[in-house]
Amino acid sequence: MKYLILVPDGCADRPVRELGGKTPLEVADMKHINGLARISELGSVKTIPDGMTPGSDAANLSVMGFDPAVYLTGRSPLEAVSMGIDMSDTDVAFRTNLVTLEGAGAYEDLIIKDHSSGDISSEEGRTLIEFIEARLGGGAVHFYAGVSYRHAMIVDHGKTHYSLTPPHDILTRRVGDYLPRGEGAEALERLMRESYTLLKDHPVNAARARAGRNPANSIWIWGQGKKPMLPSFYEKYGIRGSIVAAVDLIKGIGLCAGLDARDIPGATGTLLTNFGGKAAGAIEAFQSGKDFVYIHVEAPDECGHQGDLAGKIESLRLTDEKIFAPVLAYLQGCGEAYRVLVVPDHRTPIEIRTHSSEPVPYVFFDSEHPLPPDASKTFSEAAGERGPYIGSGQALAEHFFGEP
Repeated sequence: MKYLILVPDGCADRPVRELGGKTPLEVADMKHINGLARISELGSVKTIPDGMTPGSDAANLSVMGFDPAVYLTGRSPLEAVSMGIDMSDTDVAFRTNLVTLEGAGAYEDLIIKDHSSGDISSEEGRTLIEFIEARLGGGAVHFYAGVSYRHAMIVDHGKTHYSLTPPHDILTRRVGDYLPRGEGAEALERLMRESYTLLKDHPVNAARARAGRNPANSIWIWGQGKKPMLPSFYEKYGIRGSIVAAVDLIKGIGLCAGLDARDIPGATGTLLTNFGGKAAGAIEAFQSGKDFVYIHVEAPDECGHQGDLAGKIESLRLTDEKIFAPVLAYLQGCGEAYRVLVVPDHRTPIEIRTHSSEPVPYVFFDSEHPLPPDASKTFSEAAGERGPYIGSGQALAEHFFGEP
């Protein structure tokens, strides 16, 4: 049996006025996913436990079958695993975004214009983070470069009790209302303030300004946590698998669970990602003997954060055409039974430009047990609400990997 989980990150939404009250899922050209949905189980699932922030860390742990209330120790340590950072038991990892701040006057009076610095390239991001490490790192504090705007800070004998806010939750808002809080948080605030002084006139940002791109003029620290410990995916489900993703968070979850992570050239986590490369990587994983592939596509989420409605719709079309269609064709011709699950990790509604906790739709197809065709079934929020409701992502995973 082969197993495929496709996660179009944040693709679920709320009715959009510009779309006549429809959602991006309802208007996007997804003929391959919707074609499979007609003969599949179509329902909705609650991926975010009550009382938890609707982050991609909790949501993807849930979809992979791990209760985030038990296993989530913080977002950044999962990313650190993917980045190859060897964390000790006393280390605390912090996600360190390169963000765009805008305005005049004191740091606290600036606003967060862009949580991703215009989807800054990994090369530019590395240059800036290495500059920050040279100027602000040392002793117990060190900075490590990741992908695009997503980087890490490791603090030896660090603390996790701070109140820190994800920058994508506070776009267009005043910085001073969301600076780090808690005992000792002034040290984190100092690093953020000093980074702005160092980065605002850096040559990389001067070049970006000349090109009309958002500057990466500050770091933003959040997502703290200690070294994670997940059960083995093989011991849990008896299958071996691969992660296909652009972002370190998803790769880190997989690596912690004993899956391998495929390196996809040109995978950026944006609308400009190598969609075809992700399909090729998934097919190669199956051909190499893997039973299971988890494909994560960040682009719908990033478009949601940017408020880019057209981009979100286009990201769904590309996911369907460039990723889902070729992988499904491989599974149909591989000579083995297979199961497919298409499910977003959470919603990223265009109207709020951040994550929300509402249930999300899912499509579950079992080649050994196809359902009678039903043309009313489409991969959409409303259609999912008419089907079965599953109370947690881990329950959906048990359903997907378990007996039919």
